[in-house]
Amino acid sequence: MGGKACVRGMRVTVGMITGMLASGCREDELLAHYPYLEMNDIRAALSHATCLVQEREPW
Repeated sequence: MGGKACVRGMRVTVGMITGMLASGCREDELLAHYPYLEMNDIRAALSHATCLVQEREPW
């Protein structure tokens, strides 16, 4: 995925998740679009994005 942060090595990027949530997609809708994702994947993506915005090392 061009070096972008992905969820558990899948072809779903942190940016895709945060972008969908920012555009108004609910978490349950996101999970319906990507049934192989889990709620913890969404939380991990948000945590990763937060660390980057706060200029901290993610995990």
